[in-house]
Amino acid sequence: MKINTRKLIRGDKILWILLLLLSMLSLLIVYSATGALAFRQAGGNTFHFLVRQIVFLGLGFGIIVIMVNVVQVRIYSMIARAMVAVSILLLMLALGLKLAGMAGDSTGRTLNLGFFSFQPAEFAKLALVIYTAKILGIQEGSEEGLRNAFWKILIVAGIICALISLSNFSTAALLFGTVMSMMFVGRIPFRYLLMVVGAALIMLVAIYFMADKLDHLPSRFGTVRGRIERFLHGDPAAEKGITQADYAKLAIYEGGFIGKGPGNSDVANYMAAAYNDFIYAIIIEEYGLMGGTVLLLLYMILFFRGIMIVRRTNRTFPAYLVTGLTLMLVYQAMVNMGVSSGVFPVTGQPLPWVSMGGTSLLFTSVAFGCIISVSYQNQRNSQMTAEPAVQVAVPEEDQEIG
Repeated sequence: MKINTRKLIRGDKILWILLLLLSMLSLLIVYSATGALAFRQAGGNTFHFLVRQIVFLGLGFGIIVIMVNVVQVRIYSMIARAMVAVSILLLMLALGLKLAGMAGDSTGRTLNLGFFSFQPAEFAKLALVIYTAKILGIQEGSEEGLRNAFWKILIVAGIICALISLSNFSTAALLFGTVMSMMFVGRIPFRYLLMVVGAALIMLVAIYFMADKLDHLPSRFGTVRGRIERFLHGDPAAEKGITQADYAKLAIYEGGFIGKGPGNSDVANYMAAAYNDFIYAIIIEEYGLMGGTVLLLLYMILFFRGIMIVRRTNRTFPAYLVTGLTLMLVYQAMVNMGVSSGVFPVTGQPLPWVSMGGTSLLFTSVAFGCIISVSYQNQRNSQMTAEPAVQVAVPEEDQEIG
């Protein structure tokens, strides 16, 4: 049976091309950056992690194709509350396993289910963005409606981000920033948002100065404080040239403008996270500032394509969904690049669709799948397709944009 790829690759074609370009870069840089890791964990088989990345990228594309061609966008709104409930349960389970000394890793980020492991925070990110889009989509334009939407979102976001922060503070901060941005776009009164920002800053200052007294809690607040102090005041170990941040700066310096060429990275052999958290530095080492700038432009294209998809959407829920997911991906990319270049403290955020990943890459594919699904829905609406979609009796999950 012949498969018509044109009928499978639907939605925004530019985003599909963008994913293809990011995938090609990902394979090149993961193969280059995992040489030392292959000798440590794969018996010197340098193709091991390349094949692994090909498999996960293939699964990611498969997920996107299924989401675009099979799942209606309104389904995400219908399951938003269930996703939030499941994400909270998974985060609490991961925390409980950490307290019991049975966590998948030392930080408690990973939940090991035996046949596979994943980070509940990745699922919680998607769940919270979808839930926020749902609440903003059904909120009324009145002051009371906006206030009710604000409190519903804030309570759920506070619970989820608090649970995530105990094992991964940077992910919690990025997610909370994404939700705040969504509420700003959703016309939540600025004074409400300013109140939350003020309270968050006070809490951050309190955590910073009380981190030593919170060591008995199952959290990484001490790690967060240490990273901030090393960023502001310098790392004592930097004099020996052994920190990851030092290696990242060295990689960028050696890359120059045009880079050393594919597979010619030397610094990657000395970095523990060259294929993940600091992959942008290795990209610049091999492809130069020119290559790093091109990659930055690709994420900017993602941002502007997201804006265009939102502008073409005639329903509120899909518009807020694309807004939140696009911002989440772009924010994460900017933080990863900022960490590699020394603009931000070390956070541990991978570069979306480029860093070597497992289930985290699959959850990223779900985010892209939602965005492209909305773009395909826009195309169908604009073309007034003759064949009507199957009607599902559901309550109004959003409103039509006037």
